[in-house]
Amino acid sequence: MSFDELGLHPDLLRAIVDTGYTEPTPIQAQAIPVVLAGRDVMAGAQTGTGKTASFTLPMLHKLAAHQNTSTSPARHPVRGLILAPTRELAAQVEASVKTYSKHLALRSTSVYGGVNIDPQIAELRKGVEILVATPGRLLDHLHQKSVNLSQVEFLVLDEADRMLDMGFMPDIRRIFSFLPPRRQNLLFSATFSEDIKRLSSEFMRDPQLIEVARRNATSDNILQVAYPVGGDHKRRLLAQIIKNENLHQVLVFTNTKTGANRLAHQLVHENINAVAIHSDKTQQARTQALADFKEGKIQALIGTDVAARGLDIDELPCVVNYDLPHNAEDYVHRIGRTGRAGATGKAVSLVAPEEKRYLADIEKLIKRSIPMEALPGYSSAERFESAPSQERSHERSGERAGGRGRDRERRPARERTAPPQESVVTAQEKRPEEIPALIEAPFTPRPGRKKEVAALLLRRGSTAAE
Repeated sequence: MSFDELGLHPDLLRAIVDTGYTEPTPIQAQAIPVVLAGRDVMAGAQTGTGKTASFTLPMLHKLAAHQNTSTSPARHPVRGLILAPTRELAAQVEASVKTYSKHLALRSTSVYGGVNIDPQIAELRKGVEILVATPGRLLDHLHQKSVNLSQVEFLVLDEADRMLDMGFMPDIRRIFSFLPPRRQNLLFSATFSEDIKRLSSEFMRDPQLIEVARRNATSDNILQVAYPVGGDHKRRLLAQIIKNENLHQVLVFTNTKTGANRLAHQLVHENINAVAIHSDKTQQARTQALADFKEGKIQALIGTDVAARGLDIDELPCVVNYDLPHNAEDYVHRIGRTGRAGATGKAVSLVAPEEKRYLADIEKLIKRSIPMEALPGYSSAERFESAPSQERSHERSGERAGGRGRDRERRPARERTAPPQESVVTAQEKRPEEIPALIEAPFTPRPGRKKEVAALLLRRGSTAAE
């Protein structure tokens, strides 16, 4: 099938040709005709399979009837609203809208937090037909009355599962109250859950469910491998992998922002150009880091799961899970940054003994086993299998030392770490012939020393009299 057979607007077909695309991806081939028919859609597909174009192209096709070159803001009301969970994803989606609408007289913009709101207000007051927004910043504009959503014809929830994970549902429900009841609703996501289905029942009318791959599946183009390694050796192993495999571009995921900062700093000391990217960074810093990474100026980009959405990097060769995600679905999104648009990629997971249960959850979700390869000098498969947690390892070492390991775990830290105290021998415990040597010994300021010496002198006197 070709894009011509989908019945899209000629100006959209021109833009598609300009991008170099010739055939729609499976999700595009199935979703676009349904959207053009006016149906609500719930679409799920693996990351990197063209979900964005699946809703952007048919929406632009139907909004092309409203295109005009008038300078009046009243002629350019918001007719298409796209909600995205992160700033990076919002910027990426808006870039796709501009790419496909460049031959149409339609305006678009994106609004998200982390930047000055005033330029966004000025842009919205000029009038735009397509608005891409993060929920929180959109509510800011609604409260300031800088945007009107009463004429919205299309509502798109992109990466709806991530919005659920990030706690955006109260904001989304408040946004629903500003929308007209008659509109077309589209929900696109890389993964589906029962919560997503419950959400769809709240605002969608008889949606068409489209899934082009097994639910929560990972791409067959991605080589997945896991290395068992103690947590203290992860950084050294990561540096070795980057150097030995000559990786000029690698995206590394940690579970915390502090961990991302620390790892980036440590890799720099290993002569690896690394930068951290997460929600505590300013939007300018995040944008600059991403641009430098795409241009090859940065070798390793260290990010949290916020970075897992919206990072569209052509032919990214490798993704590393430095920390395994506690939510198995995040694994699908993380490794989906590589192996996109038919390209091949590699996903590496560094698995500490205490993370074994997270690996099991991931394998259960994606319904496939991830090969475990033990590397010399870091960990063996036998040790990994027999040491599911650091605590049990301590217990076994204590048992081998005479069964004292568990008692040692229970004692307070102060008691375990205090230096051994010098034993105190009282005068009553000393034999008479030892008393002179004790009295003539160098004096040390130990508590109770004066009383002990006095007792010894008295006893010496009494012994001599006898």
